[in-house]
Amino acid sequence: MPLSVHHLAVVVSDLNRSEAFYSGLLGLPVIKRHVDTQGAPRSVWVQMGANAFLAIERAEASGPTRADNAPGHHCVAFSIPASERTTFAERLQKAGFPIARETDYTLYTIDPDGNLVAFSHYPTAAEHPPKKAMPGSAR
Repeated sequence: MPLSVHHLAVVVSDLNRSEAFYSGLLGLPVIKRHVDTQGAPRSVWVQMGANAFLAIERAEASGPTRADNAPGHHCVAFSIPASERTTFAERLQKAGFPIARETDYTLYTIDPDGNLVAFSHYPTAAEHPPKKAMPGSAR
């Protein structure tokens, strides 16, 4: 049986700000909240499709972030209909999250902690060619 994604986790510097991005702006519904031993918010889980969730976890320490071209997980990519690409891009930009780059299939923005977040409609290409392409990538 092939494996499927159960959940992804992202560690963030400001839990409220990241919840506003992932749940508020992107519309991912909150399915669970966790608190630490002192009762402070520690984690917010948001639903990603039918069978997976994104665990937004409060960072316990400050530290370096991964450079976009360094080894490690590159991005989380959400599925969007090709017909909603322009509307989605406008919504992100209006909220202060400009499109960092794009391909014929995918829009990319940066979340509040500098993580790359993608919105893809692969294998359906965009109706209009992208303004900024990601070098060396078709997706």
